[in-house]
This record gives sequence, C-alpha cells and structure tokens, in this order.
Amino acid sequence: MTMRSTPALDEVAVATRDEGVAADAPADRRGEALASAMPVAEAVAVAVAVPAAGAGSGSGSWAGAGAGAEAEAEAEADADADADAETYLVAVRALCEFSARAGDLDRRFTPSTTALEGQAGHALVAARRGPAYERELALEARHGPLRVRGRADGYDAAANRLEEVKTHRGPAEAIGENRRALHWAQLRAYGAMLCAARGLAALELALVYFDVGSQTETVLREQRSAASLAAEFAERCERFVAWARQELAHRRARDAMLAALPFPHRGFRDGQRPLAEAVYRAVRQRRCLLAQAPTGIGKTLGTLFPALRACADRPLDKLFYLTAKTPGRGLALQALQALRGAARPGARGWPLRVLELVALEKACEHPDRACHGESCPLAAGFYDRLPAARDAALAAAAHGPLDKAALRRVALAQRVCPYHLGQDLVRWADVLVGDYAHYFDASALLHGLRVGDGWRVAVLVDEAHNLVERARAMYSGELRLAQLEAAHAVAPASLRAPIARLARAWARVDEDLDGDDLRLEALPEPLQAALQGLTAALGDHLARQALPEPALLTLHFDALHLGRLAETAPEHALIEALREPAASAPEAAAAAPLFAAAGIATGGRGLRLRVRNVVPAPFLKTRWEVDGCTLFSATLQPDDYHRDLLGLPADTVVLEVGSPFRAEQLQVRLATGVSTRWPDRAASVAPIVALIAQQFAQAPGNYLAFFSSFDYLQQVADALRAAHPGVPVWAQSPAMDEPARDAFLARFADGGQGIGFAVLGGAFGEGIDLPGRRLVGAFVVTLGLPPWNEANERVRSVLEHCFGSAQGHDYTYLYPGLQKVVQAAGRVIRTPDDRGTVWLVDDRYGRAKVRRLLPSWWAPRAG
Repeated sequence: MTMRSTPALDEVAVATRDEGVAADAPADRRGEALASAMPVAEAVAVAVAVPAAGAGSGSGSWAGAGAGAEAEAEAEADADADADAETYLVAVRALCEFSARAGDLDRRFTPSTTALEGQAGHALVAARRGPAYERELALEARHGPLRVRGRADGYDAAANRLEEVKTHRGPAEAIGENRRALHWAQLRAYGAMLCAARGLAALELALVYFDVGSQTETVLREQRSAASLAAEFAERCERFVAWARQELAHRRARDAMLAALPFPHRGFRDGQRPLAEAVYRAVRQRRCLLAQAPTGIGKTLGTLFPALRACADRPLDKLFYLTAKTPGRGLALQALQALRGAARPGARGWPLRVLELVALEKACEHPDRACHGESCPLAAGFYDRLPAARDAALAAAAHGPLDKAALRRVALAQRVCPYHLGQDLVRWADVLVGDYAHYFDASALLHGLRVGDGWRVAVLVDEAHNLVERARAMYSGELRLAQLEAAHAVAPASLRAPIARLARAWARVDEDLDGDDLRLEALPEPLQAALQGLTAALGDHLARQALPEPALLTLHFDALHLGRLAETAPEHALIEALREPAASAPEAAAAAPLFAAAGIATGGRGLRLRVRNVVPAPFLKTRWEVDGCTLFSATLQPDDYHRDLLGLPADTVVLEVGSPFRAEQLQVRLATGVSTRWPDRAASVAPIVALIAQQFAQAPGNYLAFFSSFDYLQQVADALRAAHPGVPVWAQSPAMDEPARDAFLARFADGGQGIGFAVLGGAFGEGIDLPGRRLVGAFVVTLGLPPWNEANERVRSVLEHCFGSAQGHDYTYLYPGLQKVVQAAGRVIRTPDDRGTVWLVDDRYGRAKVRRLLPSWWAPRAG
C-alpha cells in the first residue's frame, strides 16, 4: 500500500460492534478491533492520506487541497447545516410534482428533446423577445419551514409577462393533461414568487411550448392577480409542509444515527482501513478518488461505511452506489444490511432509506399493456394512490432496504406500478443503489435530479474498471437496414415516403463502400437530412398512437439517438458504415418492398450505420461535479488511462491499497515459451494441453482455464479430452443463460477436480467467488489483448489523436487486456487462507513492461 497516515489510525481507538477490546491488544492480520475511545469517523477524519506512488503531487494529492480547502468545505457544510436546521429546501419542480399531480399515470409516447436541444430552444425563444427580456430569474420564497427556490425562464417587464418555456417535438396538443397541469403549477408558483419579490399587483402568465423541429411556439396565457397566485402558492406549500416536517425529523434522526454508526465487524481487514480513510477524505474535501484495492479486502463495506459517516458530517443529501452488474447491487445491499444490524435499530426502525433502482423491463408487472390508465390497472389512479403508497414504502424502508422484491410487495399491496413508485421514491431515499446507467447515461434520472434539485451527493463507483466500456456503449448508437425494412412493413402511408427517402440516401452510402466498411468524417448531408425528416415524421405519428407499433418505436429511438450522436461526436468518436453479411433468401424477400418503394437495387447485402464512442470523457465530466466521488476496483492501473478516458478532474487523488495476501499464497508461473498469437495458435495447442495436464497431475483440484475466444477454447478443450480422458472438463458456451451459468459454477464443488474452460472477459472472468478448495488454480492462455483488426486500429487512431502515439496503442490494446488478465487471476485467492497457482501463458509475459502491470504482491517466475 503506497500511503501514510498522520497520525496513524492504529494510534487511536476505534468504535466497533464488539465493545471491550483493549486498545493495546495485539492486532492480527485481519485488523482486529481496538477499543471504543474514539468513534471511527472521528479517527478517519484525523488521518491525513497522501497519494499513491506515481500519482504525482500537487493537485493530484490530498495536500493539493490542503487543510485550508478542507476547512473551507467544513465551514460551508456547517453554514448549510445551520441554515437548514429549521428549514426544508425544496425546488419548485419537486414541490409541484408532489402537490399538483392527480389521476392516472400516462407514459404514452411523447417525442422528447435532448438537453442541448432544450438549451438551444430556450435561447431561441429568449432571443425573439428582445434585449430587455430577463432570462433565468433566480427566485426564492419562504413558507413556514419551507425554503422554495427555482429559476423562471423569462420575464418581460414591459409587458409584465412571466414565461415558462417547455421544449418538445410534435404537436403541442399531444402533451397530456397531467403534464400540462404540472407545467401550469410551476409557472403559477414562479408567478407568486415574482410578485412577492417585486411588489407586483398582477401578472400575465404565458406557458410557451416550443417545437424544436418546426421552431414554432404554442403560447397559452392567463392573467392572474398577485393575491390569487399567493393563495394558490400558500395552499400548495401547506400540502407539502407536513411532509417537509416529517423529512426534517427524518434527516435529523438519520444524521444522528450515521454520526454514531459503528463498523459492523470486530475490526477492519488489512487494507480496508486505509481505503476507508481515503473515501472519507474524498467526501470531506469534495474530491475525486481513484482507488485500486485488491479483491478480498471488503471494498463494498470499506467504501460504504466511511461515505455514510461523511454524509452525516458534511452533511449531504444522498449517496449513490453504482455498479456494473446486478451481483454488485446485491453485495451493496448486503453490506447496508450489515451496517443496519450494527446500528441496532429500535422499534421505530433504521432511519436510513435504501432504494434499489431496477430497469423498467425488469420491474414491469404488465409488459403486454400500455403504460397508461386506459390499459394498465396499476397506472389507473396511480397519482391518487401514490401518497399512501409512498408512506407505506418509506415505513417499510425503516426495516430494511427497498430492494426489487420489497418494493414490489409494497406497490402491489397499494395497487400502483412498482417501477414508477420507485421513480418517485428516488427523491425521498438516502442511499440509491443502481446501475451505472442510472447516473452516467445521457438521460440518466439521478444526474438530472441532482442538477435540477441541487442535491448534495457523494458517489461510489463499484468495479470501476468496467466504466470505460460501459460509458462508450452509452454514447454509441447504430441503425441497421433491417430496421428500415421492418418499419416499412408496418408503416402507414404517411411514413413510407420518409422511410424510402432514408433508404435512398442509405443506398448512396452503400455505393461508396470500398470493401466491407468505411469510416466517415460525418454523416453525408443527404443521409442526415433524411434521418431528421424521418424522426420528425415518426415523432408526429407516434404521438397520436395509443399503442405504437414496436418496430416504429424502436426505429424512432435508434434513429434519433444516432442522429444526435453524429452531431455531437467530433474527435472522440468514429462514424462508420459497415456492410452486413449476405442476406438469406427470406431476408431478401422481406427487403424487396422497401427497395421497390425507394426505387433502388440491392445485391442482397445490408448496411449498418454506427457512431462508436471511443473517449466518453466529454460526456462524463459534469458527472464528477459532486461532493466527493470514489471509483474503486482491483484493476485500475495505470491511473492515467482512467483519468483520460473518463474525464476525471485534474486534482483526482490516486490510491493503491496493499494486498492482504502474501506472495507465498499464490504461485504465479510464466509460460513464456508459448505464443498465443493468432498465426501461432494451432502450434500452441499441444504444449498448452501438456502444461494443463502436468499441473493437474501435480496438484489435483478445480481449475479455470481462460482463452481469448470460444474457438481457441474449444480447440484446447477437445485436445485435452482426447489426450487425457481421465481429466474432467466442462466449458462455457456462447450465450449461456443464467441456469447454464449456475450449472457451470456448480461443478466447482469443494474438494472437486476438473478443468472449467471459459472466455477471458466473459461471465466467469470476474464477479464470481470460489473460495477455499472450490478453485485451486487458473490458466490464463492469452495476454487478453483485443484482436488487431481494422476496427481496433481506428480506435487506436482516435486515441493517438487525443493522447499521443504511445498512449494510443496501450490504451487500445495493452491496458484493457491486462485488466482482464488480473481480474481472471483474482478468482483464485479470495481469503487469507486460500492457496493456489496461476499460469500466465504467452511469451509476452516475459516483457518488463507487461510484468509492471501485474499486481505488486505477485512474485511471478518462469515455469
């Protein structure tokens, strides 16, 4: 571990679940607890960390912020706490959403606008009003314990008119009554606040719906007296006051509980304590922390515990815990349950509301129904039943996390939609456990509410080595010719012409293809114009449909996403046209009507248009503007790779936590006499089989063997079966479902014997736990590098342009490959009692540059 603490946390006493351990008692390797003379958070607060070696100094270290920065953050937090001690801050939008909604839930399709389109639309409306027009009026009002604030879009003093601008696509009359009532409630609240602030006796209110496609305005007006607006505002606030007082009491109880929250085990594991210190400091100083910590030290609890303690000290509104995969959410919920048990909640429960966020498709009770009251029974009267459902859910949250199952039980008992109840509860929960997409996606709910409602939040990013690829996928998009064909088959006459125009523009790109694919500097203008025309026509059509055709809906969203990315994807993305394999006879027959309508010929081969993000940093930079963020994983080397591609702040602190394991626990052997490169694979099969058989004979047990592809895996598995039929062999297959994956892992019984073959970077390369004799070793038969091909060479060219020639190659090939290798090898040693062997098979493991990227506690030696 490259880190020091002043004073060391070992020099103070730590509150733990088990009292009475002497402060000077010897600590074992697992970090047995000290006595409870000082609470953990207080101890963590005085431990001053410095960055890992190689992280640099100055802005990249804790010292870069210094005591002054921390004192300033603490003073601001204290001032916020004093200001909010008897007041409840609420945004105008949140107030109105709480008090102005009634009747059915109605999520029928309404064409949406992007944030950039919304900003441009607001700017255009303001520009039309003239230089005296006041934009973005910051307004604030008090009502009892409420502090209500927000920004009104614009005020024309000469006309005494206050405007609220809403951007949209398609006909304004398609905007539902529920949404329109919410918009009027917001505008009237702003009107009351403006009249009070400027002493106005009356005011004209204008609700402006701006169509970003046609750039036309639909304006709804009403004249209101200041007295009537004030009365409506007061009545709306009164509906919220009881809730606000409840929330203030909840916050006081929550912060008091967190301030005294004990660690749930007898002590920290080795490495867990310095990780906790660093996470705590990151939140206290509003810094970003990149923490590499080995598997097995308890990173989930080691990050959640200090972040929650810091939430009480700052104080903060919420904690986001974000994971790449569903099992990560389960581990976070288990850790929160352990913390709840350590807090020993009384009869009133634990005052920390934990909510698991689940995707719509996994939470919907009636996937065959449309999401509105005329179709779905759980949408009918949703907002009328929401207050009681909200109360029931928060009561349940006092007795355990609101995971998917718990939330479903509450929702069905109250006859409301589980998914949309969960969406409402986001505002009232303290800890949100969800997928990366809930915060990092372009339309992410958590990011939108954090910015819109001004939340103070801390963010924990679990298994952060996955974020680069996940973020690239979020900001990539593609469209296939097959989608046009499917949409054309079900399209009404009004849509067939726009689809045919896009097909003709598509065909011209096809004619320009030299080979199977082509990199474009931008979408050709005729194609872009046809794409925009089609999305506009689809938006108008879908807005009028009670139950849209799935093929049309999918085409609309994918075309819209592709077009937007093409407009905002300069040097950090690739725009590509890719030729599909030859179509089958039935596929060609299905395409014939579209080609006939478009008046084009086809050779039976399709085309795919793709915007492929390479550097997601420009999209993610604003996501780090929070009150502390920690990205943690066992494989985050080198840190520059993640800083550059994720757009982390310049003053990000880097920490490498030492391993709790010893080199003698893991024999790391290098088989450098074998090349696993593509041209050498046939010749490599026999020596790999011999190596596996020899290791199995010397130390029988369960092993995992990782390969770069299913084809390579199958070649070696077949050869092993033929040469050594007595060795049990089982193999991963493409597209394994969950029962099949469970069956694969079940073969790794304690004390069993055999070789499980798997693909590196797949379902079994990380996130599985096979402790003890369930797994005694692994063979990693590859360097894990992505294949050298035209597609990856294009990625390299983008990265070279952004970061330089050396980084271009390593960022494309070496670092992603070695991350997968280390993750796979990490399956072998899971506890301090485990023993095992890892074979790294490839001649390139003999290179010093490669070995430097392996974990520092390994002691690799030639086989």
